[in-house]
Amino acid sequence: MRDRERNLYIGIMSGTSLDAIDIALCRDGERFNLEYALTYPLEQNLKRDILRVINKKVAIREVGEIDYRLAIEFSRGVKELLQKTKLKPQNIEAIGSHGQTVWHEPKSKYPFTMQLANPSVLAVETQIDVVADFRSKDVALGGEGAPFAPAFHKELFGNIKNCAVVNIGGMSNITIFSPELIGYDCGCGNVLMDLWIREVKGLEFDRDGEFARSGRVHSKLLEKMLSDRYFKLSYPKSTGREYFNKDFLIKHLKEFDKISNCDIQSTLLALTVHSIADEVKKFNIDNLLICGGGAKNRYLMEQLKRLLPDIEIKTTDSYGVDSDYIEAMIFAWLAKKRLNRERVNLKTVTGAKNNTILGGVYASN
Repeated sequence: MRDRERNLYIGIMSGTSLDAIDIALCRDGERFNLEYALTYPLEQNLKRDILRVINKKVAIREVGEIDYRLAIEFSRGVKELLQKTKLKPQNIEAIGSHGQTVWHEPKSKYPFTMQLANPSVLAVETQIDVVADFRSKDVALGGEGAPFAPAFHKELFGNIKNCAVVNIGGMSNITIFSPELIGYDCGCGNVLMDLWIREVKGLEFDRDGEFARSGRVHSKLLEKMLSDRYFKLSYPKSTGREYFNKDFLIKHLKEFDKISNCDIQSTLLALTVHSIADEVKKFNIDNLLICGGGAKNRYLMEQLKRLLPDIEIKTTDSYGVDSDYIEAMIFAWLAKKRLNRERVNLKTVTGAKNNTILGGVYASN
């Protein structure tokens, strides 16, 4: 019999940055709290194959195999968490699994969003019920299917006056606590910076933004990228690697003579910072909370503060919420909402026809 007194949920996801699998153990009480968390490295061959699925034409067999392989990696991470916390599967209410987004196209003729990490395999391997496929229902209702973070941000920080939250992962998204909840993707977060430093330095990311700091912003390139049509779209809007990718960068670089590698890195960081600051300036904001991997980029945070000198900018850690694991926490919270058959208030964020129950339940037995 499940220990219903414990109210424990696990959230797990691999984000657009593809840097690792984040796993959060959360307890539902007066507040939805993080009890324990770990980051489980994404196996490099699997990461390479995921990027190939995203960037190239592949056989449907490869998609199916990655769906299975990701579920096995997720299950290993969950088992490690259980071992370290001395918990058993029956102590956990459910796993909320985001999976790995490989394509997101909610406004096409045949709108869809695709996340891989087979939830049936994850349920069988962990012996814990799994809630997954959160985004498809929102897309079916005419919504963007993203971002989902604003609903959880409101749960945690909605009582802070004139506050916004920006999550900087592979993409960046913003949450505005106006009378009507607003949230959308600002544009690229870390994805282009990571892509470029991997291309020229063989590194997974630019630690503290030091490579970007060593260069100078190429003002014409920055201006050209900021004039891209995505930044001109009104919300609700969402995006992903299917748009902000190597082709995007090549398209803008080819119009210029040779630009040094460090200047390109610096300009890509400026693109992220400006695209966030431009959105923040549209609202009456006094407090800005930052979470996601970008919160650890010291140079990025310095530049954001430079562009927004009249706004107090802190990470969510200042309010007792780990900025590294807030995204994984979201899916633990969404799993709880699904098991309780509660609608998630997202229609003003995504543009869906109505608020709805999100996710499907995959039983472990």
